[in-house]
Amino acid sequence: MSDADAADRLILDESASTRAATLPGRLVVIGDESGALAHAVLADGAVDVRVHQDSVASERDLRDAASPARSLGLDAHLVADAATVLVRLPRSLDALRDIAGLIAAHARPDVVVFAGGRIKHMSLTMNDVLRAHFTTVDVTHARQKSRVLIARGPHDGADPVPRSAAQSLPGIAEPIVVSALGGVFAGTSVDVGTRFLIENLPERLPQGGDVIDLACGSGVVAVWLALQHPEIRVVATDRSAAAVASARATASANGVADRVLVVRDDGLSERPDGSAAFIALNPPFHEGASIDKRLAFGLFADAARVLRPGGELWTVWNSPLAYRSALERIVGPTRQIARNAKFTVAASTRR
Repeated sequence: MSDADAADRLILDESASTRAATLPGRLVVIGDESGALAHAVLADGAVDVRVHQDSVASERDLRDAASPARSLGLDAHLVADAATVLVRLPRSLDALRDIAGLIAAHARPDVVVFAGGRIKHMSLTMNDVLRAHFTTVDVTHARQKSRVLIARGPHDGADPVPRSAAQSLPGIAEPIVVSALGGVFAGTSVDVGTRFLIENLPERLPQGGDVIDLACGSGVVAVWLALQHPEIRVVATDRSAAAVASARATASANGVADRVLVVRDDGLSERPDGSAAFIALNPPFHEGASIDKRLAFGLFADAARVLRPGGELWTVWNSPLAYRSALERIVGPTRQIARNAKFTVAASTRR
């Protein structure tokens, strides 16, 4: 687990007296992807710590550290009877709405929420989102470019439910319904990169293995493939708990839940070698607020392992990221399928 950063330390300091008054239990930590907050409160003496981390990789790191903290989904079991909740603020306001509503619905009436982050990633609207579910929201002084919002008096609680919108896609007569929980990339829209990928996917798919939507997000590509090819089953995989729940909701809303298997996985770690014939990928390239093109390289390597020889990986990317040489090196011969002012679609054949 990573060491606590400035925002983590401020959350811990601001919550110290409240946590001491409620030990040993009823403590919840949300959005602590590094595991630093969970580690710190356990070191302070907490014994019943419930944690929600969106990334399955973060969950595995916490488990591998032999932490006694319990990893749970973003649901009532996570926050039921919670007295203190520590939150690393998400960048998405919709994600914060989901978290605030859930806490207000199921935590104790005297719950105190300490939600903090880096000031550059915070906005005044976050205060308004919390005020929709809490009577008072106090703001701490800034320290080391970090700040904490302290919320009390829960009201108007609500469990998170996916938002939905109809979107027209090429090759599909009727609009598909895109469902998304807060924080999922592109929400209920179809981002321009994904749309460009869909526009250029092949009419006939390679045979002899699984069809996979890797880093599936809300599941748009998986559902489109299932609708276009009624004879196949699609595996959709994402590391994000919110994305997996959204993809399942999208598949259900479009009547293909029986043919779209949605799996929460760090890349393709649970898929057998040589088991796939076709993989579609719109790789993430942001780690927090920073751009890191190397994030895609692990997904390329997973695809290379899971594809059978001759299987194909179809990838879309922002053209300045120039992934083609990496795809050639990691997967195999790569040909450009399409390119516009912003995006490139390429197909890589497994050696």
